[in-house]
Amino acid sequence: MAGLGIGLIYGAVGLLSGFCMMSSLRGWWADGDGRLVRTYALAMGIAVIATQLLASNGIVDLGKSIYLQPTFSAPLMFAGGVLFGYGMVLANGCGSRALVLLGRGNLRSFVVVTVLAIAAEMTLKGLIAPLRIALLQGSQTTATATSFPALLSTGGLHGAPARLVPALALGGALIAFAFTHSGFRRAPGQMLAGFIVGLLIAAGWFATGFLGADDFNPVPVASLTFVAPIADGLQYVMLSTGSTVNFGIATVAGVLGGSLLTAIVTRRFKLEGFHSPQHMLRSTGGAALMGIGGVMALGCSVGQGLTGLSTLALPSFVAIAGIFIGTALGLRGALRVRPLRIEAQPAR
Repeated sequence: MAGLGIGLIYGAVGLLSGFCMMSSLRGWWADGDGRLVRTYALAMGIAVIATQLLASNGIVDLGKSIYLQPTFSAPLMFAGGVLFGYGMVLANGCGSRALVLLGRGNLRSFVVVTVLAIAAEMTLKGLIAPLRIALLQGSQTTATATSFPALLSTGGLHGAPARLVPALALGGALIAFAFTHSGFRRAPGQMLAGFIVGLLIAAGWFATGFLGADDFNPVPVASLTFVAPIADGLQYVMLSTGSTVNFGIATVAGVLGGSLLTAIVTRRFKLEGFHSPQHMLRSTGGAALMGIGGVMALGCSVGQGLTGLSTLALPSFVAIAGIFIGTALGLRGALRVRPLRIEAQPAR
């Protein structure tokens, strides 16, 4: 129920504010509009500070999350981030954005969500899984410190200070970056969206790490992420017999439902489709890259860009760097994804 509620709020906020990493970076790099990227930066800063406050008070054990495991593959996570970022540009949005737009009636997003789910499932458990596992085994390393708080602990700073010092430094820098933009300060809706999304990340950790902390039936400690949950959601819809709804599936359903309800109430619901076969090919290719890359990177633009970052995990910074580089390749330079020309239909 907590996952469903968090998803409903995220879906509504995502539709009303246009919250999306790809749109933020495109507006900043290509169009010179820095408001949306400030919204994302504010969400990052709030997520980091709020999450580390939960962890420093012993409410949530972030060490049980996938982001802070001692064994990981930095090359695989970076490559996955690059694939995800480039696929995000091809598909014109990430998985969470596709769910939000699907709730608004965008049928292109239905194709993107479905292909992303299939590609992710193939990478997790299907045809691509053996290659992923081989690459993981050949490049993984074991680290004694996998986060900034752990690094500070090796230097003599322990407990809550080891968490709060880097959290306040990074979170404060991101929040300051957001509010130094005069256009952002004049956009109360964008400011509110950043605060809400950042708090939703902490709410996800609280839901799974505190409400779900049952010794007899524990749930994985996690928060908002969308690649694996979208794949799990598709599998649940197809093969629900004997399965149970987990936090991720409930969140995906909530995002879709929150967007749909908001679109109906605000009269934004409108059926839309592809403009051309080339448009469909580009979107499906991008969705496949996001599904594959998101699994390799252990998260997406939300799963690593917000949730992973909130743990201050060192591998998350590697994945985020890959996502930024992949997005930059798609928006600028020789590999830039060029706009499709939409041909006018002849009059009948």
